[in-house]
Amino acid sequence: MNNQQLLELKKTACKVRMQIIEGVFNAKSGHPGGSLSSADMITYLYFKEMNVDPQNPRDPKRDRFVLSKGHCAPALYGALALKGYFSVDEIKSLRHIGAMLQGHPDMKHTPGIDMSSGSLGQGISAACGMALAAKYDGSDYRVYTMLGDGECEEGQVWEAAMFASHYKLDNLCVVVDFNGLQIDGHVNDVAGLEPIDKKFESFGFEIIKIDGNDFAQIESAFEKAKTVKGKPTVIIAATVKGKGVSYMENQVGWHGKAPNAGEYKTAMEELQTQLKALEA
Repeated sequence: MNNQQLLELKKTACKVRMQIIEGVFNAKSGHPGGSLSSADMITYLYFKEMNVDPQNPRDPKRDRFVLSKGHCAPALYGALALKGYFSVDEIKSLRHIGAMLQGHPDMKHTPGIDMSSGSLGQGISAACGMALAAKYDGSDYRVYTMLGDGECEEGQVWEAAMFASHYKLDNLCVVVDFNGLQIDGHVNDVAGLEPIDKKFESFGFEIIKIDGNDFAQIESAFEKAKTVKGKPTVIIAATVKGKGVSYMENQVGWHGKAPNAGEYKTAMEELQTQLKALEA
């Protein structure tokens, strides 16, 4: 990745964050904290990593992405809109009755969504099924899924991990957005996951640990994952919840609430300042 590509990714991620704030503000509800923390990785997936085509969203040869932490759909919607799957104007109707973009991803009504998700722990299982189907079909597409750290408290996550290892799903890349906070507080206070790397390793995964808000490290991780053979890979990405909006960063209260008019204005001004600095 050259400097120009890095700059474009940073600008796109900033725009994705602006769409997140736009969406949850207009919805008067939603989950900005975890959406903002995952924005860099989702941006990298859709604008650098994955083989996808907005003009042919059901292409059987496409790579797949399952947002297992489905409540952070605003980040995915922002990326899909900027990629060209649908108009960015749709973001303002987030969570409205009858709107295309609901609070959790819906594969039946939203272009670019590969799997409906929202019930925590289930998305990774669907991703395992997709990866195994590719093996059976002799297809070379890759499957990516993103989990929240709090989500990893769900037992189904570890059943899926056991399945992925048993079937040697080296076309599966799991990303854990490890921002350290969940709805009830600090993850380590609710049900500590550490050492999460050793847990996944014991289930037969290749382990990669990175700063999930650093594009150079994100690129290195995904490039390494593609070289792993005979077992699945997990990227454990340390991130900042609320990344990009100063008053939301590392604040558990922003897990699941929308900004008011003043907070919306402050957030958008901060992000616009960041974008202008990148465009200078």
